[in-house]
Amino acid sequence: MKPMRTERLILRNWEERDRALFHRINSDEQVMEFFPFRRDRATADAKMDEFRGWIAEDGYGFAAAEIIETGECIGFIGLFDTDHLPFLPPGTIEIGWRLVPEFWGKGYVTEAAEAWLAYGFETLAVDEIVSFAVAENHRSTAVMKRLGMTADPSADFDHPDIPDSHPALKRHVFYRLTRENWQARKKAAG
Repeated sequence: MKPMRTERLILRNWEERDRALFHRINSDEQVMEFFPFRRDRATADAKMDEFRGWIAEDGYGFAAAEIIETGECIGFIGLFDTDHLPFLPPGTIEIGWRLVPEFWGKGYVTEAAEAWLAYGFETLAVDEIVSFAVAENHRSTAVMKRLGMTADPSADFDHPDIPDSHPALKRHVFYRLTRENWQARKKAAG
């Protein structure tokens, strides 16, 4: 992928120097509050390699977010194919994120997500981008709302990858944003 710049961030593919951070965001109790697993270093390294490969192949994915001013990687934000969810139509694109806690509440996710939405709607020419989260994950759903996404309760679902041993994490809320609504929102913002 060609790195993208926002006002404060560079969105880029993963680099070797990101391994410790990638492990941290996949093992930290706060970050992973709404996930039924924590990744050890070897599993995190393998997942980072997977992400890096997908980005190199597709030109998008869950990309590293680096602060321009400091060069510090703070997590990931990006677009992802939802092929792992069999009830969604083929070609459905999800937007998602995960940051280390000290960078929460600073607007980084919204800033980067806006750039990814533009990429999805303008470059990839998709008609819709979706997002979903555990029903109690109010931080993530607040970002979805800030992005202009609309809740679709009829599409809420029990995530098939969440084991029955974690019933509180199974139910996911579903949000959508169409290209038409994104364009109207962008035009209204001026």
